[in-house]
Amino acid sequence: MNLRSLGYRTDLIFPRFDGILCDRGDYLVIRTPANPLFYWGHFLLFAAPPGAGDLDRWRELFTEEFRALPHVKHFAFGWDAPDDAKGDVQPFLAVGFHCFTNVVLATESVQPPPHPNTAIVIRPLTTDAEWEASLDLHLLCHGNDDPSGDLTFIRNQWSRFRALTQAGSGAWLGAFLGDQLVGALGIFAEGELGRFQEVSTHPDYRRQGICGTLVHFASQYGFAQLGAQRLVIVTEEGSHAARVYQAVGFQPQERQCGLTWWEGMES
Repeated sequence: MNLRSLGYRTDLIFPRFDGILCDRGDYLVIRTPANPLFYWGHFLLFAAPPGAGDLDRWRELFTEEFRALPHVKHFAFGWDAPDDAKGDVQPFLAVGFHCFTNVVLATESVQPPPHPNTAIVIRPLTTDAEWEASLDLHLLCHGNDDPSGDLTFIRNQWSRFRALTQAGSGAWLGAFLGDQLVGALGIFAEGELGRFQEVSTHPDYRRQGICGTLVHFASQYGFAQLGAQRLVIVTEEGSHAARVYQAVGFQPQERQCGLTWWEGMES
């Protein structure tokens, strides 16, 4: 299956590193054995949005594809529709699925932010203590994405990111004020495409130009050190973060849609 979506194409950078991808023709199966609790590490990616009858068909396909993995008790579906086509999602919503739409921003060049922060020092994280600090910063800013509250999921994610940096596929960059980590993000590349991950700014240091300065630095790093020609960020549309990214040159390119369900999820 040849993907058009920049969002999903760059999402697959990560399972191609340590996961399993199977092409079924009109859909892809994505598995991440190293992180069994990661919902979006185990999902089906379809060539087209859902249509009539796809609620039952997609659920049956998912159940069959993940039958051998008893820990997979959720449903997660994406589709390759950069034109923002949602298809017939109403039957999914009626049985408790959540439908999300993110904006995919991209750029082939960047400009300095309007208010750069000249006090911070930006560099790749190297030590165990720095990586642990970046995990703590992520939890402070974004919380734990696993509804069970189990931190195993996010720790496995951080192990994956660190392994990718050690393999030369990216870097985790920290913004420091003295010894204090006040911002961090990941930048990874595969071929001509680069992808940002988990942009965080410490709540006590926001609106000081740190995020824009960090994203600008990371973009230059992605072009010069990782060989990327086009960089991608996926975020919530209309968010403050999206405006910061646009200020350094990223522009909306498409929308990325998906459907998720897990037991106990609020409808």
